[in-house]
Amino acid sequence: MLRVGLTGGIGSGKSAVADLLAGHGAVIIDADQLAREVVEPGTPGLRAVAAEFGAVVLTAEGRLDRAALAAVVFSDPQARARLERIVHPAVRELAAERELSAPPGSIVVHVIPLLVETGQAESFDIVVVVDVEPAVQRARLAQRDGLSESQIAARIAAQSDRQGRLQVADDVIDNSGDRESLASAVAALWERLVSRRGDLAVGAR
Repeated sequence: MLRVGLTGGIGSGKSAVADLLAGHGAVIIDADQLAREVVEPGTPGLRAVAAEFGAVVLTAEGRLDRAALAAVVFSDPQARARLERIVHPAVRELAAERELSAPPGSIVVHVIPLLVETGQAESFDIVVVVDVEPAVQRARLAQRDGLSESQIAARIAAQSDRQGRLQVADDVIDNSGDRESLASAVAALWERLVSRRGDLAVGAR
């Protein structure tokens, strides 16, 4: 099995890269998706979040109100740290379970927005960073999520800076261009990952 950590700044296109890798045969484990699962109604995670932040972060139906929670944690680093202490361990446990269920010899790609910030770079055989120019990143966030400049700045500030991500990268995908360019770059990345998997298999003999 080849274990790949895939990361990038918000709005960089990590999900697009993951979708393309899945099309090539990668097993994708998305931390953002797992983070949603661990706070579904009835889970210990949601109960812990509600206990920490109060009913203001719940909808009338008892689900997590993500917009309300975001308003709290992106304006208060200490609140964000409290949320991460609840969610991150549960996400890592679920990710480990999903990885164990992957077929032998798989290329397993863990999509982790905060890979650098949480010190997980050394946990993977290869770290791939999806990179974009800051102006492109901001434009995408404004268009995709309808965020204001101050909201965009808060979300970018909550992550490692661009240089910090690039310093831990074993491979970099530039996603400043169009979808066709990205597809070509990911196809080339896939070939490199397959080759690395073969190197690991030879080394294990």
